[in-house]
Amino acid sequence: MRRALLDTSIVIAFGRADDVALPGSLEEGAISAMTLCELHQGVLVAEGHEQARRLAMLAAVEREHEVLPIDFRIAPGYARLISIGRSGGRKLQTADALIAATAAAHDLPLLTRDRDFEGLEGVEVVLV
Repeated sequence: MRRALLDTSIVIAFGRADDVALPGSLEEGAISAMTLCELHQGVLVAEGHEQARRLAMLAAVEREHEVLPIDFRIAPGYARLISIGRSGGRKLQTADALIAATAAAHDLPLLTRDRDFEGLEGVEVVLV
């Protein structure tokens, strides 16, 4: 696995210095613009030292990872994932659907700690 999309849960785990065992073949991690939005929100809701820590993590993520935009390539996959989820009785969150659709549109595996992504049609999910 040369390149993968990192879910927000992976980025946050790195920021907390959690023990995250990424596949050894991973050379480059990109993030969705949705993950960047979630990280910005995390900074705004935090206070004091926690806010400073999150802001530093956000700056590092912006420097170190390519941010893939949410654009016309993402829209069809997003709509498909939301529609399939509703018809199957599964409620996929908007942010998760945008992240998964980004991975699918760029033909990247999605590295995550979040089991909500498991079994999504057309998305290669790697739980770490």
